[in-house]
Parts: sequence; structure tokens; C-alpha cells
Amino acid sequence: MIDLTGRVAIVTGAGGGLGRAHARLLARRGAQVVVNDMSTAAEAVAAEIVADGGEALAALGSVSDVEAVQAMVDAALARWGRIDILVNNAGILRDKSFAKMTLDDFRLVVDVHLMGAVICTKAVWEAMRAQNYGRIVMTTSSAGLYGNFGQANYGAAKMALVGLMNTLAIEGAKNNIRVNCLAPTAATQMLEGLLPAEQRELLKPEAVSPGLLALVREDAPTKTILAGGAGGFEVSYVTLTQGASIGFGEDAAEQVVAQWDRIADRTQEHLPAEAFAQARLELAKAGLTGFES
Repeated sequence: MIDLTGRVAIVTGAGGGLGRAHARLLARRGAQVVVNDMSTAAEAVAAEIVADGGEALAALGSVSDVEAVQAMVDAALARWGRIDILVNNAGILRDKSFAKMTLDDFRLVVDVHLMGAVICTKAVWEAMRAQNYGRIVMTTSSAGLYGNFGQANYGAAKMALVGLMNTLAIEGAKNNIRVNCLAPTAATQMLEGLLPAEQRELLKPEAVSPGLLALVREDAPTKTILAGGAGGFEVSYVTLTQGASIGFGEDAAEQVVAQWDRIADRTQEHLPAEAFAQARLELAKAGLTGFES
């Protein structure tokens, strides 16, 4: 049984949908929860948690508003003295094909999804470092991991969160801060009217939240992309093949094409621990062994 008694959690975009489901499950497992949203729906969710016997605090404001986020963090610290869990869930959609999308709509989506997560994470980072404990979850998406028509802005922001996770997981390790991504498939307000009733029931937000719980537990993994929906869960990986050494000849580009099958062969692909692993692999193929970063 995952017990979060004594843990303090912030869930952004928790006025409904996934955020509400996350916040309520965290509270049922003993966490004291800060419910963030831009609307007064945050107050309603906080009231639901309290009515169920839990502890909750509503925090109204946009995750892209640095002052509002800091006020939320300060309020949580003043009330409970610590912040253990941050769930970066807030988001918006501005779907259009790239040809029809305005730069303003691209910037807005990136600002909320990516910069909102950055602002919230930055606001709790020092508190987590000081207490040598933190669990942070970024909400990524299959639209970023694999692409989706009409979502260049959303997909770019969601894949950027994977990059943010990868580096923060490395930087946070010495202070027991574990950082993961959750890629949900859920029939939230963002998908209103797009799915038949049968699919909407299977893809209820509550079916994703158990995966969130697994990512914020005391013995949680770090640098993991957990996908989930309709009661099923998967792990997504960004891997590297063994590739081939091409050399420096005039026909190097042609050799890349000629050896493409070998370069793309996934037989011995692996998951690099950090960015320099790629350079080490390439230098080793070039004959420079024993090279360390």
C-alpha cells in the first residue's frame, strides 16, 4: 500500500479532469494537497478533499504567473512546512495545422505547458533540495513522443518536458529528488466531443492516477516516462542504436545511406544514462577506447 501520510503535494490544473483525479487520490493516500487552478474550481476540489476527511488548500492562479506560483508555494510552506510532491498537470490546447497556426498560439501553449512546469519546479526546487526529498511529475503526451496532426505547439511543449525531466533527474539525484513523466490517455475536457461514450468511460481520468501514485511513492523510479490510460500502463523509452562508424571520407554522406540498415538496427539499442553516452559510443567506434567524460 502506497502511504503518503505526512507528504505535501501540489497539483496544478487540478480544478477538473486529470488534476482533480490526481489530487483526490493523493489525498486519499494521506497527502496534504495544494489544489491549483485558474478558476474557482480549485476551491471546489479542495472542499471535496476536506469533506472526505483530507487536508487541502486551494491556490488560484496561472502556472505561467511567477508571482502567483511563488505565493502558492509560500502558502504551502507556511501551512505545512514542506513540499514533497509536485505534479505539473496544467495545460491548454490551441489545435490547428502548422500552416494555419499563429505564432501567438504556438507561444501560448509552450508558455503554459513548458514554462509553467519550469516556473513551478523552480519554485519548489530549493525546498526539496533542503529537505533532501522530492518527487516531481511532468505531464507529457503521446502527441509529443510520437506526433499528432494539428498539435505542433502542444507536441513540441510536451516533448520538451521529457528533456526537462532527463536533466532534472540527473541534477536532483544527490538530493533524492526523483523526476518522471506521465503520458496520460484520458477523456478530459480537452477531448470533449471527440470520443464516443464507451471510449470516454474507459478513458476516465481516474484510470490514469494510479500511475501517478507509482511515480511519487517513496521508492519511485526516476527519469521514467510512464504512459497510461483505460487501466493499462506502458513505459516509453528514448533509445540509441549501436550504429556504425562511417569515417571522414568524401563519400561519408553516401556511406551513411549505404549503411543505413546497420545504423538503424535496433538489435542492441540501449537507454543512455546521460547525454555524453552518445559521444562515448561514437568515439569508441572511431577507435578511442577508455574515454571518460
